[in-house]
Amino acid sequence: MVKNHEETGAEISIATIPVTARDAPDFGILKADENNLITSFIEKPKKDLLPDWKSEVGEDMKAKGKHYLASMGIYLFNKKLLANLLENNTRTDFGKEIIPQSLVDHRVVSYQYEGYWTDIGHIHSFFDANIGLTDDIPEFNLFDKKTIYTRARMLPPSKISGTTLERTIIADGCIINASRIERSVIGIRTRIGTGTTIVNTYVMGGDRYQSLNELTEAAENGLPVMGIGERCYIKNAIIDKNCFIGNDVRLNGGPHLKDGDFKTHTIKDGIIVIKKLAVIPNGTVI
Repeated sequence: MVKNHEETGAEISIATIPVTARDAPDFGILKADENNLITSFIEKPKKDLLPDWKSEVGEDMKAKGKHYLASMGIYLFNKKLLANLLENNTRTDFGKEIIPQSLVDHRVVSYQYEGYWTDIGHIHSFFDANIGLTDDIPEFNLFDKKTIYTRARMLPPSKISGTTLERTIIADGCIINASRIERSVIGIRTRIGTGTTIVNTYVMGGDRYQSLNELTEAAENGLPVMGIGERCYIKNAIIDKNCFIGNDVRLNGGPHLKDGDFKTHTIKDGIIVIKKLAVIPNGTVI
């Protein structure tokens, strides 16, 4: 990007990436000419304005429905110009003020990025990015030649009994007795009881293990233990850290659910998000 900035004689460069109509209202959207000079810029356009903001993109992007050129929020400025733009004025926002007002008098260039990048500021994009890791050849491939380092933890290997696994990633330190786990990401120290089915779900796991005394006390009082209980069915969900999900719980996410925010969970775009430390009693149905 720096090389392109220098070669094109740009005063400002903006990293851009094609996005879909679903995602476009969350970004600054721009249009550029045949020389990649940005001619217009709008911050977070409403959906009814989108037809006027389509850009020419590659055939592979068109096939994915990505017709809008979005700012990635990564900018390069010539140092002197940036100082001049910020001096003696009240403008503080790049997307709403500084960038749009610079298009008239300065050479602002679009640098289109072609690698993997996604914004995870929304539940659906966060969910898709994590579940996408389970694809046969994911867009962000953890298993290619470039080494991806995880945080080093001194945890035991995961222990799995009687479980059918399909396109699933399982982190360290888990104790899993589920019936079936399909297209899901299972985080560290996750405990899943017998007879449970998990589909299209991101389980974040736990920050600690419960002691045997805690497990015994919970069982004596009929309370859920940390993790996911027995005979549960969970689909299209995000289970945050350190949750207590009881037995016979049914969480069936999908477009049939209305958005809403509740004490123990949130529903957004058909995805059920169980909040951190939430306790979901036995037999709960969402």
